[in-house]
Amino acid sequence: MAAERSKKRKRDQDDAIAKIKKGKESKKTAAKKKKKKGGSDDGSDYEDMMDMYKKAKPLPGQRGSCELCSKAFTVTPYSKAGLDGGLLCTPCGKEIAKEVKATEKSNKPAVRRGRRKIESNRLDGFNFRGTKTLQQLCIEKLANHADDIDEFGDMPEPIMKRLSEIFSKKRATNSTTLKLFLQPDMRSFAVHEAAYLQTEDYNQIFAVIPNLKKLALRNCCQFKDVNIEYMIEKAKSIEAIQLLGANLVSNDKWIDLFVARGKDLKALKLEWLDAAFDDQAVEALTTFCPNLERLKLERCKLLGVDSVDAIARLENLKHLTLRFNVEIPRERIINLVRTIGCNLRTLCLENFLDNASDPTDELLDLIHTCCRHLQKLRFTENNECSDEGYVNLFKGWANPPLRYIDLNTTRDIDNGNPDGPEDFPIGLASEGFKALMAHSGRQLEYLDIASCRHISLDAFADTFDGKKQYPNLQEINLSFCPVVDTVIVAGIFRSCPKIKKVVTFGCFQVKDVVVPKGIVLIGAPRAHDALEQFGEVVMEFQKELRREMEKDMERITGRVVPVMS
Repeated sequence: MAAERSKKRKRDQDDAIAKIKKGKESKKTAAKKKKKKGGSDDGSDYEDMMDMYKKAKPLPGQRGSCELCSKAFTVTPYSKAGLDGGLLCTPCGKEIAKEVKATEKSNKPAVRRGRRKIESNRLDGFNFRGTKTLQQLCIEKLANHADDIDEFGDMPEPIMKRLSEIFSKKRATNSTTLKLFLQPDMRSFAVHEAAYLQTEDYNQIFAVIPNLKKLALRNCCQFKDVNIEYMIEKAKSIEAIQLLGANLVSNDKWIDLFVARGKDLKALKLEWLDAAFDDQAVEALTTFCPNLERLKLERCKLLGVDSVDAIARLENLKHLTLRFNVEIPRERIINLVRTIGCNLRTLCLENFLDNASDPTDELLDLIHTCCRHLQKLRFTENNECSDEGYVNLFKGWANPPLRYIDLNTTRDIDNGNPDGPEDFPIGLASEGFKALMAHSGRQLEYLDIASCRHISLDAFADTFDGKKQYPNLQEINLSFCPVVDTVIVAGIFRSCPKIKKVVTFGCFQVKDVVVPKGIVLIGAPRAHDALEQFGEVVMEFQKELRREMEKDMERITGRVVPVMS
């Protein structure tokens, strides 16, 4: 019966559409006949005169006949007008409306759907250019049917890690799916989005993985004191802990953890702690964790000056990342760098300002003097050190060339004078940028100078002129450097043979760039452009570079290698 009703509805619909089309054709035929008989001018005058004597349309509530099907119906305020000036009954009016809507929809330009999702996946590395690999298709299929999977089986660790990242991206890691990733022979375990895990789930991690050495949990909002107690009891081999948002752990339990497992602890990373972990906990950390090599404390609200003094006593520290919410006197930071700077491989100081004293370059000078083994330097959101200080830091520095440099938002902040003082530039400016590239350019792999607005166009043009080469640079962020234009970006492509990503948000002079193959340009200034522009064209300089590499390989191996055409 349902099938019969569907067929009848289809027939009625086809009949109504046929009537509508027949009415249109009859009107066109009548118009042609009139034109043949009376001529255009005389016919139109006659029609205008006859329109005065036409019968008026029925008012709402009165009876009228449909223009198409000739059936009598009651006129309403919503009755549709026909093509010949009459009124239509409700069924015919609906069919006319459907046809008009379909015509309008077909004439609309195609709108790209899901652009935000596509760009988000690309930025996270979940989408690939071209055909997806079989492995990628299988991983996506598993992620789409997370609730129907009983177990993953014996999968390689890289695939398990990839699955964990995708599950976290989709927020599919919960009490049920967590069991899929737990294997007794694991040594490290990470959940990048643990917001849906319960307190009992964290205990299960330590129960299933007895020899756990590295633990990383982000957004672990239900991680509590009982989990710390269980970790102390079960995870006797723990060496590295990373927790983000563990606000339900009390200060005393942090101290208990350091007392019980401090001798074996080598890495600790804590972020976004509001209710606990104060200076007293840091004091216990430095007392009972003498072998700590890596420490990261970011946005822990209760940390203050005493914590900086306590960290200065960690003699074996090699990697340090700090970001406090309170102002720290400059002399305390200087004492910290002077004490442990000689052993550091990583130094990250974010948003350290001392508004109580006059700005100086003393901290940069001390880094130049004490730090001789740095590989990564992050010194961001600072408006106190001058361009001359950055010149003195990199010029003649005994430290080997850095691989990672992040100096974003080091500039003068003055709304009345956005370009900053001309005679004494504040923050990283032209001369400091030149000194940076002269010191570390040949080994640099990552560079972030976003919002360093005082670097001039000439400095960029001189650095990325296509002749100077930076053979290891793979990623650069030039966002909100307003002088950067298309020529500078093209120069980066030529000067950096291994470049993979260039970020140019807020650089409105970058227009119509031809992106070479294998490179992605992020941050198109126009809204209708794709956020990411993937290179498809093999440029001439890429061909020359390829030929040189093949010649070197032929000279080393003694084998004939085909050259790219």
